[in-house]
Order: sequence, then C-alpha cells, then structure tokens
Amino acid sequence: MKTKILFFLLLGIVTGAQTNRFFYEYKFIPDSNNKEEVKKEMMLLDINKKGSAYYSRDKFVADSTSKADLEKQISTGSGSISVNRRDAPGQVSYKVTKDYPDFKTYLFTNVSTDKYKIKEDKKPEWKILPDKQKIGEYHAQKAVTSYGGREWIAWFSSDIPFQDGPYKFYGLPGLIVKLEDNTGSHIMTLIGNKTIQIPAEEKETQLPDNIRVLGMGGKELEITKDQYKKVWKAYVNDPTKNMREMMMKSGGDSNTKMVFKMKTSDGKELSDPNQVFKEMEKRTKETLQKNNNPIEPDLVK
Repeated sequence: MKTKILFFLLLGIVTGAQTNRFFYEYKFIPDSNNKEEVKKEMMLLDINKKGSAYYSRDKFVADSTSKADLEKQISTGSGSISVNRRDAPGQVSYKVTKDYPDFKTYLFTNVSTDKYKIKEDKKPEWKILPDKQKIGEYHAQKAVTSYGGREWIAWFSSDIPFQDGPYKFYGLPGLIVKLEDNTGSHIMTLIGNKTIQIPAEEKETQLPDNIRVLGMGGKELEITKDQYKKVWKAYVNDPTKNMREMMMKSGGDSNTKMVFKMKTSDGKELSDPNQVFKEMEKRTKETLQKNNNPIEPDLVK
C-alpha cells in the first residue's frame, strides 16, 4: 500500500483548567520600505496557574477547523483524504509559551516543513518610569527595555495581577496592557478579556497507517537561538532544500508516493517537481523581501 504524504501545518494549544484569556490587537508593519501598509491580527494570551500561551486567534481557529475536518474524513473510512489550506489561516504563525513560576520561555515556529521549539535564554530587563496614563479601562505605568534588537515601551497595570504580557515579555508588577517598539512597527494593545475553560489535554488525531500529515503529530525539535539562526540562514539561502531532500529520500521507497502540486499567480497548475520547487523558491524570496521587519530582528540576523 502506498503512503500518501500531505503537507499541512497544525498549531496545537494545550492548556488546562480555568484560563484567563486576554485579547490583544496586534498592529505591525511587515515591510520597512512600505510603512503605509499596516496589518492587524487578533492575538490571544491565555494565562492559567501553569503558565501562559500567546498565539494568533485566526491561526488557532483555522488549524482547529482543519483538524476537525481531517478527523471527519478519517472517520468515514473512505480511504480518500483531502487537506486544503484555509482562506484565513492567520498572518502570525508562531506561538510563545511561558512556564510558571520561573517563566521559562519558548518560541514555537516552523521553517519550511520543520517545527522548532526555541528556548529563550534572556529575560527582559525593565526600567520602570514614573509616567502614568489610562490604557482602555486600566490605569497603567510606563516601562522600557531593550530586547531582541528593538527598543520597547510597555504600559503595565497592577490592576491585573499577572506579571506577564504579549510575546516574550513579562516581569513587570502587573499585566502589560500595551507594548510597542520605538519605531511604531509593532504595537500590541489589550482590548478585552474573559475567563474560559480549556481541556487539560488535546487528543492526538489517530491517522491511518498509510497516511502522514506533515506538521501534525510528533514533537518540535528543541534548539538554541544560535542553532535557529543557522537554520534560518540556510533556509533563506535555499528555501526548497528540505522539500528536495524529502523527495530524494522517498525516491527509493516503493511504498511512498509524494505528489507536489501548486498554482502560479495566473492560475496555472504545476505538477512537475522541478517547476514546483522553482515557483516555491521564487515566492518564498518575494515574501521574505516584503517581510523584512520582524518582531525580533536579532533572531533572524
């Protein structure tokens, strides 16, 4: 029986018991050469007694919907499975978790077909200033820090008794209700919150023996920031290397069939692997050029 390999990425959020969910409006400028284009994403910061998780709402909803659709197809037992990219998969693909009480921080992200868990080795060093203002309904105080290659301004509120905040930021005597870098490229503002119940565990989807979905199942490779920088640099230099290596490995396995398909911008379908890889490399490099203003520049130097 031939093994079908489907390319699909899923982001799982696993928290437990009662959770305090904070909603942040994230405004960001992906292209430093086009500051008029400001994008928005709704980000969630889930906090419970074990720690916190910061991630895109749209990304989570899209992944959850796709997972449910996949499980429904498997349950029918038809033997035919189709995995399609969602129309609104989210613009922010990473997730950040912090483990309490020591605030051990990890960044979860993907590079090509590989998943990584990157341990943060530095904590924000804050300078708390006397400036105060009201952010939404909360009384907040100003603090500044230099982190990840940017200068950051935070407004925290002791009205909310969590020493946490969006992305990798924490350590102030209250929740960070607004965070922005000094160029105005990245701005995160708290716009709401509620208490929810999230299952302690998310059940792993059981795939048939002849089906593999890349990005689903398996653990992320835990690496250091220095190791990640090397991975990122290699990807930028050769975006399709992983895919080509996978195709070469499968070439000698008679039980594995890999199918590469994609459409060009004018709607032409490509199925020849060489053409697909060429188009993928072109698109990736174009995307990287237009996303040259990351939230943490030091991580992709």
